[in-house]
Amino acid sequence: MNQASNPTAPGAADAKAEGPDEMAMSASTGDGPPPAAEIEAGVSGEHVELLPGGTPDSQAPSGVVPVVGPVPGIWSRQTIRRRERKDGLFFDEADKSAFMEERLDPAGYRLAMGAEVYISPAKAKEKASVKPLERREAFYIPPGQFAFLLTEELVKVPADAFAFIALRTRTKFKGLVNVSGFHADPGYHGRLVFAVFNAGPGDVYLRRGDDLFTISFATLDETTEKPRSDDERFLHIPSDIITPIAGEVQSLAGLKEGIDEVREDLDERLHAMERDVAILRWAVALVLSAFVALLVRFLTAR
Repeated sequence: MNQASNPTAPGAADAKAEGPDEMAMSASTGDGPPPAAEIEAGVSGEHVELLPGGTPDSQAPSGVVPVVGPVPGIWSRQTIRRRERKDGLFFDEADKSAFMEERLDPAGYRLAMGAEVYISPAKAKEKASVKPLERREAFYIPPGQFAFLLTEELVKVPADAFAFIALRTRTKFKGLVNVSGFHADPGYHGRLVFAVFNAGPGDVYLRRGDDLFTISFATLDETTEKPRSDDERFLHIPSDIITPIAGEVQSLAGLKEGIDEVREDLDERLHAMERDVAILRWAVALVLSAFVALLVRFLTAR
């Protein structure tokens, strides 16, 4: 039987005699196990104050792991919701909260396609630039081409956290591959730019406002001493990342299209040559016929 529930057990009288002040003193000096609230805060991925004179593992009560700081780990949907209310994680253009409950995943949050897209040209004679998108406007990425996609939301990564970013699985199943970075640093506050490549056999159709991306957060072991500054953020698709892929990007689909165009051109030329040869044959036959006729008249006249 547990000592705390047995009035006759040794030490029970001492436990009863200990008042609120003594219990608070025990918790604050680390003589006893940490309060449940602090354990819960640590497990949830939030930072907690270091326990003064924290209990070493060798002195911790059996079955109790002392909490001595933030517990690193991936945030659950509950923690994302809580940190959104506390610090703000997702914002719109007016710097107002863009958080939507229905975008929460079990351990992440879904981000939407934003107002800008850039798609590399499939042919050398074609030119491309950043295209602004209206609400719910659709676009497509041809096979074998690169694209830069901008998120709708501005993301704020707390200085005590790290963010993992990726394409959603259903987006990847369309044939798109993420070829850009896979994380956002602590302190980053801005939109995310995804570089993607269409490795599929056909066009990939997308629309502004679609849930194309996902972001997950993890707690650092301590707050970073040098978070990202606002000078290192994206609000639009920057021109300096477009320049390297501004020219024609060769792809299997593009090569096939080029081969088909050459084949059509050769077929046209071949038909033209056949037509010219037929005309030449007819002309030669006509000339020979006229010559034979003149020869026959000449011989007959003699």
